[in-house]
Amino acid sequence: MKKFKYHIILGALLLGASCKKDFLNRYPQDQIAADLFFKSETDLSLYVNGLLSLSDTWQYIGDQSSDNTATTASLEIKNMMTGHPSSQTITGGWGDWSRLRNINFFLDRYSGADATQEVKDHYAGLARYYRAIFYFGKISRFSDVPWYGKTLLPDNQDMYKARDPRTVVVDSMMADLSFAAQHVREKVAAGTPNLWAVKMLYARIALYEGTYRKYHPELNLQSTAGRFLDTARAQAQDIMNSGKFTIYNTGSPASDYAALFNSQDLTRIGEVILAHPYDYVKGASGNINGYVFGDYEQSPSRDLVQTYLMKDGTRFTDIPGYDKLQYTQEFQNRDPRMAQTLAAPGFKRAGDNAPYIQRLNKNFTGYHQVKGYFNTTDNSISGSIDFPVYRYAEALLTYAEAKAELNNLTQGDLDQSVNLVRARAGIPSMNLALSNANPDPILATKYPDVTGPMKGVILEIRRERRVEFALEGYRFDDLMRWHAGKVLEKIPEGMYFPGLGKYDMTGDGIEDIILIDQSQDIPAEDKKEKNSLGISLIYYKAGNIGENVTVYLKNGTAGGAIVTETAARTFTEPKFYYRPIPYTQVALNPNLKQIFGWE
Repeated sequence: MKKFKYHIILGALLLGASCKKDFLNRYPQDQIAADLFFKSETDLSLYVNGLLSLSDTWQYIGDQSSDNTATTASLEIKNMMTGHPSSQTITGGWGDWSRLRNINFFLDRYSGADATQEVKDHYAGLARYYRAIFYFGKISRFSDVPWYGKTLLPDNQDMYKARDPRTVVVDSMMADLSFAAQHVREKVAAGTPNLWAVKMLYARIALYEGTYRKYHPELNLQSTAGRFLDTARAQAQDIMNSGKFTIYNTGSPASDYAALFNSQDLTRIGEVILAHPYDYVKGASGNINGYVFGDYEQSPSRDLVQTYLMKDGTRFTDIPGYDKLQYTQEFQNRDPRMAQTLAAPGFKRAGDNAPYIQRLNKNFTGYHQVKGYFNTTDNSISGSIDFPVYRYAEALLTYAEAKAELNNLTQGDLDQSVNLVRARAGIPSMNLALSNANPDPILATKYPDVTGPMKGVILEIRRERRVEFALEGYRFDDLMRWHAGKVLEKIPEGMYFPGLGKYDMTGDGIEDIILIDQSQDIPAEDKKEKNSLGISLIYYKAGNIGENVTVYLKNGTAGGAIVTETAARTFTEPKFYYRPIPYTQVALNPNLKQIFGWE
């Protein structure tokens, strides 16, 4: 049984009440409470643990804004590309700044506690770690934002100041993370960030900023990209050199990867740097099965399927006619991570004796997701699966990407980073010389900004990152930092069917479904055609999108990939890499000016 340390959150001290103007403009009636409270290590611990916020299992549906999935949800980026967005219609993300205020409230007052400097620095480091996370969300969405490093009185003119430059905000974030990386303890309560979690976030944000500056000419900050990339490299290398972590690899490539996403106790897996613990019995459930598997909102894209390498390390997209291979063929001899992320032919759901037959539905791709799906009928188990907040694979891929972008990656670097991740999957190592000599033409088209002597290996590291973290919610940020927004203009497609007829969906060579024309009637159950096992075929009407059918094919009854949408998408550069400050906020503070063409 997992143990939890529950902390009472003092509402009066955390000051969670909403702010007038939804900003930082209410000074709390808290002076007496603060004077009485911040006196001991226990007080500091209680307050900072009340700030705890971890990524959770909802990350498994976080790729809906990317090319990894099709979705029926009304998503911001999709609506932007198909509509006419403005500061009056794009209103999210600026939101409630009370969390920042809670953090700054602590940092303004902690130093008076009767505790050693080491104790005070540890808790201050955690608070500054949380502040960096808060501002990372802001700069990745708005770029220039006001930096507030202290709590403000209501009459302070800084309440109505202009946006601070991205450079100022990011440098302040880096200072916070540098302090945290020097002072946060290595040994902390389970489920809370320690030194290595801080360093992983430090590396993540530095890699984001370094690549963002390198590939976004509109910022005019290319000359400063290198120092962030080197920081990402250094922080990742510190994690690697610590000897504290290792890629989880028992020699079972068909199951080792999945173990990271279906464990009730990730503290036992040496790859996990920080886990979000769940315990159904104690009311902390992470079960999102109803959202992940099937056809609720999202379904994996065929573009993601085609990204995975073959088991022998060759490119799937080099196979002649790869784009016309059917579902059961696509999964043959592929990178084993693919069948541990997506439901493969023959997959069985818990409680079922027969293999699951992929369900087809309007606007869905036909592919099903198993990463984040807890394949059990026991709710106490499915609700108690831990989530890996940070894992060692990210440190390794960050190290490799940063060095490649700095143009000093070696084969030895690959062997101690990317190739350890590949070894777990049981696929051949990445070869630096071969990758650079033969860049993948499909990836080169997807990422036209990648040039230079490291082009081929950068493309392959990007593939590796996409595959390793597929459907974990990181893909959109990656596309944004790589200046690859145009990738999102391609509407996600699904499985390929050459036309009407009967198809095997479980991989046993026996037909399971039949696609018929919309002019035909689906027969009554006792009239349906049966396969050689004596099981009735599942009938679907197929045709063009918009017709009275269930399966939309690109060429209608003549076949093609499943079509999920038809509304044309336009990703306007550089504008759509950013969001406008909501119109109401600008009205309240005219010093806040829109940038990059937003109105």
